[in-house]
Amino acid sequence: MHRFSLNMMLDGQDDQNNAILSINAGAGGTEAQDWAEMLFRMYLRWIEGKGFKSSVVDFQPGDEAGIKSVTFTATGQYAFGHLKSESGVHRLVRISPFNASGKRHTSFASVFVYPELDNTIEIDVAEKDLRIDVFRASGAGGQHVNKTSSAVRITHLPTGIVVQCQQEKSQHRNKDMAMKVLKARLYEAEKRKQDKRLQEIHDGKDDIAWGSQIRSYVMHPYQMVKDHRIGLDVGNVNHVLDGGIDVFIEGVLLSGKA
Repeated sequence: MHRFSLNMMLDGQDDQNNAILSINAGAGGTEAQDWAEMLFRMYLRWIEGKGFKSSVVDFQPGDEAGIKSVTFTATGQYAFGHLKSESGVHRLVRISPFNASGKRHTSFASVFVYPELDNTIEIDVAEKDLRIDVFRASGAGGQHVNKTSSAVRITHLPTGIVVQCQQEKSQHRNKDMAMKVLKARLYEAEKRKQDKRLQEIHDGKDDIAWGSQIRSYVMHPYQMVKDHRIGLDVGNVNHVLDGGIDVFIEGVLLSGKA
């Protein structure tokens, strides 16, 4: 009955699609960048546990540790349907490993999830609306450094949306992947615009980007992960950070708050 109810909730137009996820560290330097990397690991473990595949599109390492931002794909049936409920602000409370005084620290990171569009959905992107820049790619720890300008950044001038890809070796493949991400973001932006009236009816629907703290991960002075949308508490923080987020994903989907 539970599985049937969950499947009934995965009936959105894009729910069957693969997902594109972006994680961005909030203010706070190294602390927030380390938290962004922890979230990245959490989602990779969840993707692996589902038997899905992941691929990194863009990776911006942190200054000292962690990551500033990362964009990656989750490839598998209903990947977007499950992961769409993860969009929002994620909060971490812990004793700082970067502070010798051992003070408690709060860090934030934002997660955005978009559906990867298949070829049957047409998004018209005019060349005149694009600014395409190429630059030298650089990877974490000096890996995959290109001597040629193979990385691609695309700015969609009418909306100000910026996407980039530097993980592929060729400029052509980086441009193709960046365009795929751009089209997904434009599609999602247009869909949100069309659904604005419905979003205003459902509590919190219009605050899902940047402004809404959806979940807190507390490691000190007690251990608890709390999803604020459905009031669900889980005591095993390490299990959650190892990819054990199904209880939250399913809870939010079944509550109709995704």
